[in-house]
Amino acid sequence: MRRGSVSLPFIALFSLVLAACDNGNQQQQQAGGPPEAGFITVEPQTFTLTTELPGRTTPYQVAEIRPQVNGIIEERLFEEGQQVDAGDALYRIDDSLYQAQVESAKADLARAQATLKSTRLRAQRFERLLEMKAVSQQEYDEAQAALGENQAQVAAARAALESARINLDYTTIEAPISGRIGRSSVTAGALVTASQAQALATIRQLDPIYVDLTQSNRELRQLRAALEAGRLQKVGDDKARVTLLLEDGSAYDREGALQFSEFAVEESTGSVTLRALFPNPDSDLLPGMFVRARLPQGERSNAILVPQKGVTRDPNGNATAMVIGAEDKVEQRSVTTERAVGNQWLISDGLKAGDRLIIEGLQKIRPDAKVKPVQLDQQGDSAAPATEGGSASGNAPRPETPDQAGPEQTGDDAAQDAQ
Repeated sequence: MRRGSVSLPFIALFSLVLAACDNGNQQQQQAGGPPEAGFITVEPQTFTLTTELPGRTTPYQVAEIRPQVNGIIEERLFEEGQQVDAGDALYRIDDSLYQAQVESAKADLARAQATLKSTRLRAQRFERLLEMKAVSQQEYDEAQAALGENQAQVAAARAALESARINLDYTTIEAPISGRIGRSSVTAGALVTASQAQALATIRQLDPIYVDLTQSNRELRQLRAALEAGRLQKVGDDKARVTLLLEDGSAYDREGALQFSEFAVEESTGSVTLRALFPNPDSDLLPGMFVRARLPQGERSNAILVPQKGVTRDPNGNATAMVIGAEDKVEQRSVTTERAVGNQWLISDGLKAGDRLIIEGLQKIRPDAKVKPVQLDQQGDSAAPATEGGSASGNAPRPETPDQAGPEQTGDDAAQDAQ
């Protein structure tokens, strides 16, 4: 009985402490007012739809150096990795055999020319004698035939001489294009053969340079459908520029231009190859590099772009957004996010021009609750002075005032007294 009589006063005192705490919380809420909500005003804008595609760099021109005559390499005339110009000498093959062939061809031509001179004079004499009936028609015809045969022999000897000279010129292997030459597969003293399978070296022209990109054929079909339906407008030629991201994520400082798109789909991947051309004066782009290219594919008027932090997902994965409606009350909207554009979402449904989208203070609000609107810039990066000092998450901190601290301290004191 005594134990129960002691408990009743204690319970009554504890109830008074809880009531004091509740009164303090109510006073705190009345003093602070509705929570602040940082918002931006949704403004439609013209948006250029870009696509980021993977690709690899490809030389503008490639030439594999191979010998066109047989022989022993006497000398290599270039430094590996250097820039060479078209016509520069690269290798020298032993030319003694080919020089002898040229001299032999010269002698054959001289012999044929001497024979031709004799045969021509004989044919001319027979022509005069035929008029005098001193020779028969058959003898005259034979003289003319011999003249034609000797003329053919001279032509053949001249062609043989030209062929020998060409082979002699081939003993000096020259660069067919300008570019950067790679490593040499042979050294002086190596035996090479005409049109051999192994290349002596490879020259690659790197300025300009191609970038071969791959895009899904399904995406191309969707793009064409959007253009035909009027949801997108075709980008003009003055905007059809391609930008490049390197392997480390940095941007290449020069723009390229789209050259063409393949008219065939790769069967194994279902993708289409596109080729872009980029200037490369400093050889920053090397063949075989993996890159990502951004190219414009269409324009959308009245596009709605909002910061990603203003859109959340429910447990089912559906995108939702909070907007400030009439009487500054929170409204929850279901939105459709079409694609990410940097740190923004492209919204195709759920928001309209003039909506006040909440992007800061989301943790302190709920649907149908009244809030204190705070205007932010369109990116939501800088808030009005009332929200300065917010946390890193972008939510404004709850202000602490002496009026709020007072009731809390009073409750603690009451609890200590109760103990």
